[in-house]
Amino acid sequence: MTAERPRANLPPLTLHVPEPKFRPGDEADFADVDVPPAGAARRPEASAAPDSFHELAYSLVRVLDDEGQAVGPWNPKLSPDKLRRMLRHMALVRAFDERMFRAQRQGKTSFYMKCTGEEAIAVAAAHALERDDMVFPSYRQQGLLIARDWDLVDMMNQIYSNKGDRLQGKQLPIMYSTKEGSFFSISGNLATQYPQAVGWAMASAAKGDTRIAATWCGEGSTAEGDFHSACTFASVYRAPVILNVVNNQWAISSFSGFAGAEATTFAARAVGYGIAGLRVDGNDALAVYAATEWAAERARTNQGPTLIEHFTYRAEGHSTSDDPSQYRSAQEYGVWPLGDPIVRLKRHLIAIGEWDEDRHAAQDRELAEMVKAAQKEAEKNGILGHGLHQPLDTLFEGVFEEMPWHLKEQQAQMLAEEEASGRPWARK
Repeated sequence: MTAERPRANLPPLTLHVPEPKFRPGDEADFADVDVPPAGAARRPEASAAPDSFHELAYSLVRVLDDEGQAVGPWNPKLSPDKLRRMLRHMALVRAFDERMFRAQRQGKTSFYMKCTGEEAIAVAAAHALERDDMVFPSYRQQGLLIARDWDLVDMMNQIYSNKGDRLQGKQLPIMYSTKEGSFFSISGNLATQYPQAVGWAMASAAKGDTRIAATWCGEGSTAEGDFHSACTFASVYRAPVILNVVNNQWAISSFSGFAGAEATTFAARAVGYGIAGLRVDGNDALAVYAATEWAAERARTNQGPTLIEHFTYRAEGHSTSDDPSQYRSAQEYGVWPLGDPIVRLKRHLIAIGEWDEDRHAAQDRELAEMVKAAQKEAEKNGILGHGLHQPLDTLFEGVFEEMPWHLKEQQAQMLAEEEASGRPWARK
C-alpha cells in the first residue's frame, strides 16, 4: 500500500478561466499577435504527407504584403479579370449586408447576420472551388452564394420569409438552402454541417464521382462533438473534404479562448487527427484562394481532407440580436493587424495598375443601386408581419422527400375543415 503523501505544503488546486485581453473601455493593442511577413510560409506539394508540414498549422499563410503586392510561393497568380470579379463579389456581399441589416432594423425581417471583415473567406473560396462542389456553410458564408452569382431577390425572399421564399418560411432568415446552387441548408445548431459534409464527401468518393465537399464553422464550434466526429471520419476514410474553421476571435459573447485558442491554434487540431492543416490570413483574399485551391487539389487526387483555419476578426456583432459593446473594446476592429479584406484586394489591384479609386467608388455606387433594386423586387412578395405569406397547409410540404401517410391525413383534414368553415385560409 502506497504511503500517503504529506499535503501540508501543496498549493490548493485551481482552474484557469479564460479572459479576453480587452473589455469595454479598454484600449485595444494587438502588438503580441504574430503576423509573419507575406510570402514567408513554404508551399508543399499538394501530394505531400500531412506530417511533413506541421509548421503550417502554427504559422500564417500570407500572400499580400504591406505594399499591396502578391509575393511568395502561395501566390496563385490570378488574372486581373479574376481579381476584379473577386473584388466585385466581396463588395457586393458588403452592400447586401448593409441593406439587409437596415431592413431588419426597420422591422422588415426578424434577424440578420453580417460578415463584415470576413468577405474574403467565402468569396475567395467559392472562386477556388468548382461550381458543383457541394458547400456546407455556417451562417456567415453568404458570400458563397453571391460569388456563384445567385439571385439576390431569391436570397432576400428567404430573409423576408415571404411568398417567394423557396423554403416556405420553414427556416430562420439567412439560413439559405438551394440544391441547384450546391449549397446545403444552413443550420442554427452549431457544427451539424461538419459530419454532413464529411458524409457527403464519402458518398461522392464511394460513387466514383469527382465532386468534393467544403464546410465552414466558427472557432467556437470546434468545441462541439460534431466537429470531432467529422474529423475522425474524414481522417480514417480520407474523405475528399475541406474543413474550414473561421477564427474571428469571438463567439456570440465569449472570446476564442473558451474554445481553446489560448493553448494552440485551431489549425493544430489537424495534427492530432493526422490530416493536413493550414493556418491562413483570412483577410487576404489571395491567401484564402491559394489555400482552398491547394486543399481542393488534395481532395480531388485522393490525398484526403484539409483543415484550414482562417485567422480573421468579426467586425460587427454576432447578429442583430447581439451588442458587442457590452463585452469587447470598441477599438478592436480598428486596430486589427490584418486590416480589411476588401481594402487589401483593392490596393493590390491598384498596385498592379489594374484598378483605381474612381472605378472602385463607381462600383460601390452601382452595387448599392443593384441591391436596392433587388430589395424593392423582393418586397413585392411581402415582408415580416404583413399577412400570411404561405398557405397553412404548406406546413406539411418540403420536409420529407415523400410525405408520410399521417401527414397526408392531417393535411387533408385541414383542407376539409377549411372548406367546411367557408374560410379559405389554408390554400390560396
